[in-house]
Amino acid sequence: MAFYNLFLLLYRTGAALISPWNPKARLWLTGRKNILEKIKSSGISGEQRVIWMHCASLGEFEQGKPVIEKIKKEFPLYKILLTFFSPSGYEPKKNYHGADYVFYLPLDSKGNAKKFIGLTRPKLVLWIKYEYWYYYLDELKKQNIPTLLVSGVFREDQIFFKWYGGLHRHILACFSHLFVQTDEGKKLLGTIGFSGHVSISGDTRFDRVIEIAGKFERIETIEKFCANNKVIVAGSTWEEDEEELCHYAYKNKQIKFIIAPHEIDEERLKEVEKLFRNTVRYSTLKNLMTGENSDIRNQTFEEANVVIIDNIGMLANLYRYADIAYVGGGFGDDGVHNVLEAAVYGKPVLFGPVIEKYVEATELVDYGGGFVIDSALEAEQTFIRLLKNEEEYNDACQASKEYVYSRKGATERIMQFIQENRLLTN
Repeated sequence: MAFYNLFLLLYRTGAALISPWNPKARLWLTGRKNILEKIKSSGISGEQRVIWMHCASLGEFEQGKPVIEKIKKEFPLYKILLTFFSPSGYEPKKNYHGADYVFYLPLDSKGNAKKFIGLTRPKLVLWIKYEYWYYYLDELKKQNIPTLLVSGVFREDQIFFKWYGGLHRHILACFSHLFVQTDEGKKLLGTIGFSGHVSISGDTRFDRVIEIAGKFERIETIEKFCANNKVIVAGSTWEEDEEELCHYAYKNKQIKFIIAPHEIDEERLKEVEKLFRNTVRYSTLKNLMTGENSDIRNQTFEEANVVIIDNIGMLANLYRYADIAYVGGGFGDDGVHNVLEAAVYGKPVLFGPVIEKYVEATELVDYGGGFVIDSALEAEQTFIRLLKNEEEYNDACQASKEYVYSRKGATERIMQFIQENRLLTN
């Protein structure tokens, strides 16, 4: 426990030290200022029937959303409490209408855990994918509150499976039930004594992207920009990704590129504009469309073959316009971002080589819908081959869509467990 408490202290200290010039760290700190008082004054109470879902960030929220919305529909009398650890999740979802209360999770400690759970008194807790906070989970176990891990991912290199992972094995034992994505994950948990309360549910993200695709909304500005050209949509990109694409975009002005950077602060947008030529920001393009000067508008459409998305929330719809999709992150240490958002539309999906932690990316490659590229040259060769070879292109499109739809159903499996075990009806 000493090392765990030292980690918590160092994490908070580090955030405070870098906060003057790091916006995320600053939000992380200021968002938690007097957080327990904010929760207390929010109106939440033990007299209400509360379901608590915790997410590390935005990606985990997207995984948990199908479950929480299904629960909200089938058990409308319950209040939904949503917490985030990261500003990347809290800030875009702090006004999410599907939840009654949205907060930052107070930093893990024995006191904070007791106070938070005492104030909210949840009847059921959903912990999405990972981020295992000892004091919270231990307190939930002590109070016998049903706690489910949703879409858990387990690999042999994780601390749970090391000789020194006793604390983390205790954390896992605090869950009432573990829903894991793969058979391999379940087998691994069996090697450390977890078998009776483990189920293979699959990944709820498949249900989520299918739902999003079914609610697709046209984007008129993008449609006019793309016109009848071939289109490459690059989503959640970092500089390393953009460096693999910029030469091909410059040499192929007849192809329209839609670039959606993972971060959209002004400095990042300027970096993207510097790398790519013939660019226009989406906000500028939209304003031109609604303005009266048709000459400027037409000239912009003719000269620009790269539009840079300078807002959050459009990406899942943008992939619908792609002939080929590129998903960023695969050249960074953390690995590739969500490939399913593109694959659900039946698109060939390219990404960098750092995918070993992402089952969906490796499986998409095995299916024939995903393509790993190691360099700008390989990216260009793959683009050229797919755009010229109609048979290979069509096979990749079909493989992507079939892969996503073959994996749906995780949400229903979790809901079935909740209902069969009467977790919300006692």
